[in-house]
Amino acid sequence: MPPRHLPVRRIRSSAEDPLLSIPQVIAELGISRATFYRWRSLRKGPASLRLPNGSIRVRRSDLDAFLAACEEPNH
Repeated sequence: MPPRHLPVRRIRSSAEDPLLSIPQVIAELGISRATFYRWRSLRKGPASLRLPNGSIRVRRSDLDAFLAACEEPNH
């Protein structure tokens, strides 16, 4: 049986889309670490990724998209 291949996702370089640490994200959002992890467990916060060393990072573009989605429309 031929090997299964997973779809290839284009990896953006850090220069184009920097990876932010949790302290950077919570400082920008003005929330506690506990709130960030609660939102993450409920899938309510910005998309995040786990690095091989176990640390969590958020792409700048994902944080910007999250903030844009939170904006209320102007009437």
